[in-house]
Amino acid sequence: MTETVRPRLSTPRAMKVLVVEDNIINQRLVVGLLSNLGHTGVVVGDGEKALRALAKLKFDVVLMDVMMPVMDGLAALRAIRDNEQVQGGHLPIIMVTSHDEPGDAARFKKSGADGYLPKPISVDQLQLELARFA
Repeated sequence: MTETVRPRLSTPRAMKVLVVEDNIINQRLVVGLLSNLGHTGVVVGDGEKALRALAKLKFDVVLMDVMMPVMDGLAALRAIRDNEQVQGGHLPIIMVTSHDEPGDAARFKKSGADGYLPKPISVDQLQLELARFA
């Protein structure tokens, strides 16, 4: 009997990920996935809170939901990129949306995103995206 073993991609180090998501179930899911991959997730519920968290703490990457109250993901992405123009640096931002439409990846990239994940997020897709920035 032959057993198929899926290779697990590993990153050289644990990453600290800012999870910007307004839905509590999605928050728990993503933090659980991150934890299973050896990373730490810090959750905020909208783009405005993400900007405040980024002003206080250092993160390796951001998982940014597109549609949220107060400040949506695209507005937060623009604010982060505008701040980088002044302060320097570049924080990898992966946009996440449940409204998976053709052309989303290109649209988000044009807006300044570094990656894209459709919901529901699969552990394999998340692992591949994070490995690009480790």
